[in-house]
Amino acid sequence: MKQENNNPTPTNIAETAIHGILEKKGQEIKLLDLRNVSNAVCDYFVICHGSSNTNVEAIANAAEDEILKNYREKPTHREGYENAEWIILDYFNVVVHIFQKEYREFYNIEDLWGDAKITEITE
Repeated sequence: MKQENNNPTPTNIAETAIHGILEKKGQEIKLLDLRNVSNAVCDYFVICHGSSNTNVEAIANAAEDEILKNYREKPTHREGYENAEWIILDYFNVVVHIFQKEYREFYNIEDLWGDAKITEITE
């Protein structure tokens, strides 16, 4: 993926995160478009899960590396690397959530933001 410009849009950030997630075999990837949801905390959520804490960490690293490589953007906040059960990469207008499957099912973010336009990503 080539760098498109120095000021990426939230859509660029989300698409680039998805590219990194796909490279590390993130599972059940969903893009939640929150732009038309009142009181939304950002423009997009990118949600997926991995098969183990090692896989979750690798997926998060790949998403973060792709965004850094393409746009020189670092997350404003990152959390969850200690246990790698649920890693969050916060890019202000885009929040990337990488779960272990059981934590994804428990927190069920997709249903919490059910008013969002949800796109399932397949390779």
